[in-house]
Amino acid sequence: MSPYIAEIIGTAILMLLGNGVVANVLLKDSKGNGGGWITITWGWGIAVFTAVYVVGQYSGAHINPAVTLGLAFGGLFDWAQVPFYIGAQILGAAIGSLLVWLAYKDHFAKEENADLILASHSTAPAIRKYPSNVMTEAIGTLMLVFGVFYLVTPGFIDANGEFLETIIIDGAEVGFGLGSLSALPVGLLVLGIGLSLGGPTGYAINPARDLGPRIMHAILPIPGKRDSDWAYSWVPIVGPVIGAALAAGLYLIL
Repeated sequence: MSPYIAEIIGTAILMLLGNGVVANVLLKDSKGNGGGWITITWGWGIAVFTAVYVVGQYSGAHINPAVTLGLAFGGLFDWAQVPFYIGAQILGAAIGSLLVWLAYKDHFAKEENADLILASHSTAPAIRKYPSNVMTEAIGTLMLVFGVFYLVTPGFIDANGEFLETIIIDGAEVGFGLGSLSALPVGLLVLGIGLSLGGPTGYAINPARDLGPRIMHAILPIPGKRDSDWAYSWVPIVGPVIGAALAAGLYLIL
């Protein structure tokens, strides 16, 4: 599988299961209606785990422009691939959001609260105060990207100070870590961020996660929808980029 196709598929899975749980909890007459914040955060954690597990071997499963930028800032990813990864992630997020709309089409049509329709696509702050909103997104993304630097690179430092991800045992190269199950710690990290830091802004911590679905909200024929709140749309882009840069800087310093 091409890494760019993998990023499209991975981000689509992320949004299908992530925004899917939001729609399940928020939309009128859904069986999950009223499930609450814990249901949503667990749904997003599982969404991340599933997406990373499926496409990690093909693209590294960034599924997030902030992760891609953070790895590039940290010298662990080729800058030449960054625009293509980000483009694939935004497209994948839009596709995932489209699938959520198709799955919940009748519920979107019955929902009378336009804010809940928008919330099933993109994020919004609990208290709209842009400097604080950007700071919250930056802190959440800092935790995400800093965690990714360490969670997905199992190994150890040898006597010469070199980081080793594999060693030779009886002539065979043996790797460290959990293989594809390394997706599990990343999913748990996102769960923790949602539980601890998700309240102020809904923890986008991913520009594609917010932008792709916001575009779909704007163009899909959803009855009774409101405007797509483009005045806020820059926050889930700028905040995560700042957080990714800070995480990379901290990683390099340490």
